Amino acid sequence: MIIQDVINHLEDYAPLAYAEAFDNVGLLVGDKQNEVTGVLVTLDTLEAVVDEAIEKNCNLIVSFHPIIFKGLKKLTGKNYVERTVLKAIKNDIAIYAIHTALDNHINGVNDIICSQLKLNNRKILIPQEQTIKKLITYVPKNEAENLRNAIFKVGAGAIGNYNHCSFNVEGIGTFNGNENSNPTIGEKGNTHFENETQVSITFSKHLESKVIKALHKNHTYEEVAYEITTLENKNQNIGIGMIGELQTTMEETEFFTYLKQNMNVNVIRHSNLLNKPIKKVAVLGGSGSFAIGAAKAMGADVFITADLKYHDFFQAENNIILADIGHYESEQYTKNGIVAHLTKKISNFAIILSNINTNPVQYF
Repeated sequence: MIIQDVINHLEDYAPLAYAEAFDNVGLLVGDKQNEVTGVLVTLDTLEAVVDEAIEKNCNLIVSFHPIIFKGLKKLTGKNYVERTVLKAIKNDIAIYAIHTALDNHINGVNDIICSQLKLNNRKILIPQEQTIKKLITYVPKNEAENLRNAIFKVGAGAIGNYNHCSFNVEGIGTFNGNENSNPTIGEKGNTHFENETQVSITFSKHLESKVIKALHKNHTYEEVAYEITTLENKNQNIGIGMIGELQTTMEETEFFTYLKQNMNVNVIRHSNLLNKPIKKVAVLGGSGSFAIGAAKAMGADVFITADLKYHDFFQAENNIILADIGHYESEQYTKNGIVAHLTKKISNFAIILSNINTNPVQYF
C-alpha cells in the first residue's frame, strides 16, 4: 500500500471539494507514491507527534488541523511550524490534513460530538451551498438504460435516502457531420434524425470528473452533447455544524454536568442561564461564533462551540445559551473517528491513535 491508497480512503470519507475556501487541506508534506509503513492519526501535527511517528515506524501522519496554514516563505526552523515540517521532511514522513473537509461531512466532526452527547434527530446546522450539480445529456433511446446505470455506478443519482434517481424525456435528435466527422450513427454530410432520450441526473460536486468519464465511456456518439449546471438546492448531507435532541429534557445545570462528563471538559464559559429546560442542542466543533444566528434560527436551547469572544456572548440575547467548551475539547474525539474509519478500510496494518495531548491551552 502506498500513501496515495490511504489518501483515497480519506477522500472517499471526506472529499476535499467540501473543504472551506480558506483552508489548506490534503497532502501537505511528502511523496504520495511512497510505500506506507504505518499511519499515525492526530488532532495536531507538532514536533512531538513527528517524534512519535518515528518511534512507531509511521511514515504518514493524518492530522485533523493543517500544520501549514499560511504560506511558508522560508524553512529555517525559527518557529514550531517550520521545525515540525523540517523534521518530517528529514525523516521522510508525509503529513495529510483533513480539517474542514471533515467539518462539513455529515458523519464528521460535529456528528462525533453529537454521538458523545447521544443526540437524536440530527441535522446539518448550516448546509453548504452549490454542492449539487445536474447532468443533462442526450443518448439513443436503446442505450439510455446502460448509460444511466454507468452514471449511477459512480455515485450519481442519489437524493437523500433514494438512489438511481433520474428524469427521462423521449424526443428526436438531429445532427449533420462535416467532412472531418466520423459518426457512429448516420452518415457524414447527411442530416440524421435519431430517437433519443434526454437523461437528467443530479450528483454531488466531488463526483463531477467521475460522472464525465462514465458519460464519455458509455456513450456511442463521437461528440457527446451534455450540460452540467450547479443547483441552488441545499444539500442535507453536506455542511457545518449539527443540531439534535437530547434523549430526555434536562435542567440547565444538569445539562452542564452532563456536557462536562461526556466531552471530558473541566471548564465551560457560557452566557446567561435562562431557567428553561434543555432539549434541542446545536454543536459546532472549533471556532463557531459565525453560527450563533443559525443555532438561534433552528430553535436550539443551547449552542456548544469554542473560541467565543467577549462580544459574541451578547448575541445570546436571552434566546439561547452559548457554551464555549474550548477548541481542543470540542474536537478531541475527531481523531478517534478518523482511526475508526481507516481501520474499517485498511486491515493489513494498524492505524495508530496518537497518545500525545496537543492542547496548547492550560487551566489553573
